[in-house]
Order: sequence, then C-alpha cells, then structure tokens
Amino acid sequence: MNTRKQGAQKEEQVCAYLLSKGVRICERNFRCRQGEIDIIGYDGEYLVFFEVKYRSSGSRGTAAEAVGYAKQQRICRVADYYRVTHHCMEDTPIRFDVAAMDGESLTWVKNAFDYLARR
Repeated sequence: MNTRKQGAQKEEQVCAYLLSKGVRICERNFRCRQGEIDIIGYDGEYLVFFEVKYRSSGSRGTAAEAVGYAKQQRICRVADYYRVTHHCMEDTPIRFDVAAMDGESLTWVKNAFDYLARR
C-alpha cells in the first residue's frame, strides 16, 4: 500500500476514534497556501486543530515526536486562516492536538502544543 493511501486509512481510523469520544468533526484535510490541517473539530467548547501522525515502527522516533516546531508554526498559520475565513468568534477557545499512531496504537495528545503567534 502506498503512503498516501495508508495515511488516508490512518486518518479514517483517527476520525472514527474521535467521533466515538464525542468530537464533532467540521473539516478534514483543510488546505490553503499556508499549509494543511488534517482534522478540525469541536471537543466540547474547544475548536481543535488535529495533526495526525503515523509511524509503523519506532526506528525514526515516535509519531508524536514528528510534530516539530516548524510544523507547529505552519499549523498555527493555517488555523489563523481557517478562523478568519470561517468567521470564528475571537473568544472561541482553541486547542492544538496530535493524534499519534505508532503501529496500531493510537494516542490522543490533547493540547500538544501552544499557539505560536507570527513573528
């Protein structure tokens, strides 16, 4: 199976898991010039931007470790664009989570990183 197809399959698994936990999914694979966010949804009152990462083995580190500083910056820029284009209220609480899949094990890391404002 190619990596794109495998990634789509893992995102499906993550979506099913999040739905089972009460997350209301609004968007999948939201793209703009700044980049992409895998899943956007509401967990209670929080507008959550999810990054999905998959590692079949630990030879290159864990899936959660793959969301480095540069990726976090890109996700925050896309989140800013999403919030403006979707007219999200300024006081809507936001969160950045990572859904990390190591093999078949899924870990939902809530509040995985803080918002990184543009410099």
